[in-house]
Amino acid sequence: MKFGVVVFPGSNCDYDCYHVLKHVLNQQAEFVWHKDWDIKKFDCIVLPGGFSYGDYLRTGAIARFSPVMESIVHHSNQGKPVIGICNGFQILLEAGLLPGAMLRNDSLKFVCRHVYLRVENTETPFTRKTKKDEVLRLPIAHGEGNYFAPKPVLDGLIKNRQILLRYTDETGTVTEGANPNGSRENIAGICNLKGNVFGLMPHPERASERELGSTDGIKIFKSILSSS
Repeated sequence: MKFGVVVFPGSNCDYDCYHVLKHVLNQQAEFVWHKDWDIKKFDCIVLPGGFSYGDYLRTGAIARFSPVMESIVHHSNQGKPVIGICNGFQILLEAGLLPGAMLRNDSLKFVCRHVYLRVENTETPFTRKTKKDEVLRLPIAHGEGNYFAPKPVLDGLIKNRQILLRYTDETGTVTEGANPNGSRENIAGICNLKGNVFGLMPHPERASERELGSTDGIKIFKSILSSS
C-alpha cells in the first residue's frame, strides 16, 4: 500500500508518521508538499499533526486552502482512505470533510499526556484490527481538541456510528473526568458517513513501538492495511 504524508508549513509529526509507515510497517510512503496537486499514485493520504501555518488564525483554517486539499477532497470522494491526526483532524473539519468544529480546551491550557480511548465501531477501514469496546492507550498533545457540533449533528454521528473513539477511564467507562478537553460526547475520533475519512486527536504514530511505551496505535495503521 502506498501512503502520502502531507507536509504543511508547521507540520511536526510528519516524520513520525512516515517512520511508522515506512520502517515499522515496511510500506511505501512519501512526503507530499502542501502545494502539490498530483496524489493519484497514493492509496491512503495522511494529514499529520503539528501547527500548520502556526495556527495563527484558527487551527487548520489556513491549511484548508492549500492546493493539495482540493486533490484530497477528490481522493476522498473516490472512496479512498484519508486519516487526519490532531492538526490533521482540525484541517479535515475546516475543509468540510468531517462535520463539526474544534474549540479551545475547556481548561484553556495545552494538554499533553496519555489518555484512554474506547473503540466504538470496528467496522471501518481504520478500526478493523481492534475489538469492540477495546480500550486503547494513546498520547494527546493539543490546545484545541474540544470537539463541538450542534445536537442534530451529534445525534447523526451517534445514529450512523460515526463516533469511532471516545475518551474513557482505564476501564473503558465514559466519565467527565476522563475527558481531557471538554469534547462533546467525549469524542476523540470520528469518520465521515462513507467511513473512508477519519479524524482523531490522539497520536497513534506515537504509540506504535514498544520503545515508546505502547503499541496500541499500530492497530489503527494495520487496520488501514487490512482494508487494502
